[in-house]
Amino acid sequence: MSPEEKLKLIKRLDRALDTVRPHLRVDGGDVEIVDVNDKLEVSVKWLGNCEFCSMSAMTMRAGIKEAIIQQVPEIKDVYPVNGVEAV
Repeated sequence: MSPEEKLKLIKRLDRALDTVRPHLRVDGGDVEIVDVNDKLEVSVKWLGNCEFCSMSAMTMRAGIKEAIIQQVPEIKDVYPVNGVEAV
């Protein structure tokens, strides 16, 4: 993927995350995109209270991944680089 294609994809991903960010911010948290690799896997970083929240795994599945896959269907997976479910 070219740098231009990657930048466009990240902008689309960011717009998808904007749909869930208000819910995260209510609890003092947020999420940001770290990278998108050539396999179309997105790594995200939990910010604020989300980093240590026991509900972050559920939020990842039911909020973050769902929003991204619905709005950017070519994405294959989304995973955190920090927080309670990061490996």
